[in-house]
Amino acid sequence: MEDLGGRLRHLRQMRGLSQRELARRAGVANSTISLIESNRSNPSVGALKRILDGAPISLAEFFALSPGAPRQVFYSAEEMTEIGKGRISYRQLGGDLFGRALQILRETYQPGADTGAVLLSHEGEEGGILLSGRLEVTVEGERRILGPGDGYYFESLRPHRFRCVGPHPCELVSACTPPSF
Repeated sequence: MEDLGGRLRHLRQMRGLSQRELARRAGVANSTISLIESNRSNPSVGALKRILDGAPISLAEFFALSPGAPRQVFYSAEEMTEIGKGRISYRQLGGDLFGRALQILRETYQPGADTGAVLLSHEGEEGGILLSGRLEVTVEGERRILGPGDGYYFESLRPHRFRCVGPHPCELVSACTPPSF
């Protein structure tokens, strides 16, 4: 049987919220949070969603939480999670990034592959080091072609784009905070 109350308590404590503060944010009575956390009340999906919006967290992320479970530390190449398919492969270190501040990727761009004509922009910072091939990186008005051993590091709100140039695939290891995929 699912320990919904324990999961909610774990989330609330992770977020540094008191029962009273979570109840205020969710627009419910303090006793509602207390009853759910003690497993004496089982909320409807709608009521649970309203409470989780106060955290904030989606239903999917909430049920993916593993309270008390130790996080995996080491990963074999086969355990990396593919989060991109097609001409660009993004292999993520760690499957569940909930509560994590950093996303690490091994990226592979096929010749000519790019992230699109529309420049990307999102919260955080990102950086990477090219392992092989040649990668054109555009950040606002700056453009540079990187080779093996070269790297980049910038604020992700600056519009940016990546494109593999040359006849060979390029591979790099990148990091982004907060996770953006």
